[in-house]
Amino acid sequence: MPSPALLLALILITPTILLSGAEKFTIATWNLENYLDQPTTKRRSKPIAAKNNIHAALLELRADVIALEEMGSTNALSELRDALKRSGLDYPHWEHVHARDDEIHLAVLSRFPIAARRPHTNESFLIDGRRFFVKRGFAEVDIRIGTNYHFTLLAAHLKSKLQVAGADESSLRLNEARLLRRRVDAILSAKAESNLVVLGDFNDTEDSPPLKLILGRDSGRGLLDTYPRELGVLASPPNGKDNAWTYHYDRQKSFSRFDYILLSSGMKREWQQEGTRIFSRNDWRIASDHRPLVATFSAEDR
Repeated sequence: MPSPALLLALILITPTILLSGAEKFTIATWNLENYLDQPTTKRRSKPIAAKNNIHAALLELRADVIALEEMGSTNALSELRDALKRSGLDYPHWEHVHARDDEIHLAVLSRFPIAARRPHTNESFLIDGRRFFVKRGFAEVDIRIGTNYHFTLLAAHLKSKLQVAGADESSLRLNEARLLRRRVDAILSAKAESNLVVLGDFNDTEDSPPLKLILGRDSGRGLLDTYPRELGVLASPPNGKDNAWTYHYDRQKSFSRFDYILLSSGMKREWQQEGTRIFSRNDWRIASDHRPLVATFSAEDR
């Protein structure tokens, strides 16, 4: 019989082995707003107080798998993982996608093994004969939970609404969305019942052309918008209308829903709607201009 020390190690390292009965797991996404280990020419590094607030929020959230946007280098990601591990939350499996943006990147942290990695770092498109690239690329990983369940996570951070030289920001974002949708179609064409989660910061609202494109019209390949909302009430609600906002733009004092967790038809059968929410704390703005989303699933094909 294993020793108590070995049993404890198994609990910390391989949580899926010891999940009970109806196994459940959580998936989250969060734009960390410049989680850099060093400042760049355009971005400041994250203040210590903000990083500590992020650590505290992640420790409270305790997502099993989380996609992170605006992550810095692999050193910054290691710093984050080490800080969480010292406090008892270990993410032994991770992915870091470095595409055309030299400053911020996509990352995935997982308590479960990553069975396959397909980073997309060279996706491009033409606008008026000029070639543009998906600056942050796409992160695509297959994650295995125990021996009987796995899903594919496809994460993106689309072009912001800030204007840049050479092309309209909305055209750039729409073309990035088109390439993301093309990857969704490829996955679902290969296997219609694939367990697929598409998530991240899409920098647009649900009624916008990019989101309509990503969600899709085909009933067999369309994605479900989990539409999480905040549980509880902030001390000072920002707009008094809708608690589904995920992004705050300081300059315009605006609150928008830019972050999403979308599901394929295969994945939505395992979705636990009651465990899906926007995670918020009263001190949320210290950490980031975005709020994290989390969704809960059963680890059993249905």
